[in-house]
Amino acid sequence: MTTATLALLTQLKPGDYIVLAAYFGILLLAGWWTNRRPSTSTEDYFLASRSMPVWAVVLSILSTAQSAATYVGVPQSAYTGNLTYLAANIGGILAAILLATVFIPAYYRHNVTTPYQLLERRFGSTGRVAAASAYLVGRVFASGARVFIAAIPAALVLFGDKDNQWAQAGCVLAFCTLGIALCFFGGVRSVIWIDVLQVTVYIGAAVAAIFFLLSRIPADIPTITHALANPPPINNVTPPSKLTVISTSFDPSAQFTLWTALTGFVLLSVASHGADQDLVQRMLTCKSPAKGAWSVISGILVGVPAVLIFLILGLLLYIFYQRPDIMGVAHAAPATSDSVFQAFALNHMSGGLAGLVIAGLFACGPAGINSGLNAMSSTFVSDIYSRLRPSASPQQQLRIGRMGTVGAGAALAGMGLLCVIWYDPKESTVLDFVLAVMNFAYAGLLGVFFTALFTRRGNGRSVIAALIVGFLVILACQVSAFSLLGRVFPGLLGFASAAEVTPAALRNQFPWLAWAFPWHLCLGAGAAFVTCALGTPPTSATLPPAPPAPAPR
Repeated sequence: MTTATLALLTQLKPGDYIVLAAYFGILLLAGWWTNRRPSTSTEDYFLASRSMPVWAVVLSILSTAQSAATYVGVPQSAYTGNLTYLAANIGGILAAILLATVFIPAYYRHNVTTPYQLLERRFGSTGRVAAASAYLVGRVFASGARVFIAAIPAALVLFGDKDNQWAQAGCVLAFCTLGIALCFFGGVRSVIWIDVLQVTVYIGAAVAAIFFLLSRIPADIPTITHALANPPPINNVTPPSKLTVISTSFDPSAQFTLWTALTGFVLLSVASHGADQDLVQRMLTCKSPAKGAWSVISGILVGVPAVLIFLILGLLLYIFYQRPDIMGVAHAAPATSDSVFQAFALNHMSGGLAGLVIAGLFACGPAGINSGLNAMSSTFVSDIYSRLRPSASPQQQLRIGRMGTVGAGAALAGMGLLCVIWYDPKESTVLDFVLAVMNFAYAGLLGVFFTALFTRRGNGRSVIAALIVGFLVILACQVSAFSLLGRVFPGLLGFASAAEVTPAALRNQFPWLAWAFPWHLCLGAGAAFVTCALGTPPTSATLPPAPPAPAPR
């Protein structure tokens, strides 16, 4: 153990260790309780026999949609910027209407286990398998990135160095192992109930931190609000108000504006809540289409105040570290902003609150893991394995489902380890990073689902083409892809030597590289939609009959 690690851990008080021990004790008890009766069928393992209460599903949706990206990235967004990330929820609310009226009823009407089974009704088995495979690849990207994001501050807490790649790698492996253990036997029912516990812990930690900060800032709420609305000049330039919620900027590089909220973030929410099995699976555990639709609407609406909590936390951290005129004393801020919340907890919180914040961090790690593992396993079994082994018994499918959970955990660990090398904090914030990673799979899937639900066009081959086109468009929007190409073939990109190939030079040479990721998603989804719609629809004789709708419960 390094000297830095010892120095950090000695900052924790006995109360912090008690809180941490209590959290892990409750987590293990919840894991045992929810897994004590192993699922006996694939319907129970993957859909909880469609018996989950709406309120639990809502909290599970909230936990899955946010996890470490919210806990780490949203306070950073407000600390370094303002409240414009909140405006992204406008897109989520608009998407909820579309999901509740079109997507969820269609899934219940066709009695599907995964959304990709619906595509088989429209495009045949080729379309279903292709979309399911794209989801699996995309989920590895997205969930693997989330695991990595949680590993950054975890490395700070456990090893004393958040930038140490070996420490980050160790945390990635620990999170994945714990995630597998929490849902191996009980399936999605275990996932949902553990999500309820996790979201309670990490939102509770954020609320406690807000009250603690307010007690340490020697100013009343009106004074704090005035200070946030009027930041001091920097190099004789007055920054905009940190209370800005809606930006009408037409700068295409701005991530969170009214225009990205009405376009890219609508698509992002439709993709995550309507085409991604990770969240769709939760809605399908409800007893009826109406309850499933209500769960997605509620899950998105509840996310608004949850995001606001973390944004307020980031603003108060800004006051604490960056406004000595308010504090009356200068506090040394962390070297980088992506661990400002955790660093504050370790250095300044007491009475067991630091332990609660760290427990919230660990809650986010497995929350981003166990939710994805069961969803990936259900997709593999329902959409791929069942096609390869149609004669497999329910017991065989259940056994493969559990093996798939372990395989999914290994895949996410591999992606998390890749992100340790991939992520560059100088190029993006952790929130931007994890959101941008999702685009790779979501672009193609959006194009395919929009074609399936809103047109009569497309076939299995055009589905494959659309998924490839969506991926390639997103790839063509990545600075890292052009950087790699430029190092090998600088002349191909118009540079005299590889030394000239810098991120700034690339963005100047190829303007779309500077665009914010919501615009990239619009480009990718649009290209995929056109590609998929070019296909001639298959005849009804080549499509499987729709199964009977589930009986009312």
